[in-house]
Amino acid sequence: MSIAQSLLPELDQEMAGTRKTLERIPADKFEFRPHEKSFTMISLATHIANMLNWGTVTIKQDSFDYAPPGAEPYQELPAASVEDLLAKFDKGLAEFREALAGASDETLLANWSLLGGGNTIFTMPRIACLRGMIFNHLIHHRAQLTVYLRMCDVPVPALYGPSADDTGM
Repeated sequence: MSIAQSLLPELDQEMAGTRKTLERIPADKFEFRPHEKSFTMISLATHIANMLNWGTVTIKQDSFDYAPPGAEPYQELPAASVEDLLAKFDKGLAEFREALAGASDETLLANWSLLGGGNTIFTMPRIACLRGMIFNHLIHHRAQLTVYLRMCDVPVPALYGPSADDTGM
């Protein structure tokens, strides 16, 4: 089995749970943040949805510069609605899944670099970047989002088993 084929079931499971979490965001709580240094709820949710695009970039490009010299830096504009957020998520997931399904072991073992202002921030094999900087990073932010939901009295979805709010599997 290829590396990509071994990752696809994990991607499918984690993104199903992520979508369930994003679906629960109440439009009247978009600006909620638990602390002044925290993302707003909609900015955090948009960040999660956009991370799927990073997976595609990691597979299809050799590097990404989030602040390229002489060009505009990478920005994330918050989704305008839950529908917009879910459309962004679904599109990003479809493109990432397709890129991952078509990636060879050679591609996934090749080095990939993150740049900032033309300077290398890190270089690691694509597979390490996908696991650490995409999969794990996205799951980390999804967990933060479940705390936001709890703080706003929004039922938290079951992710790895029943939640206190969602006992049906």
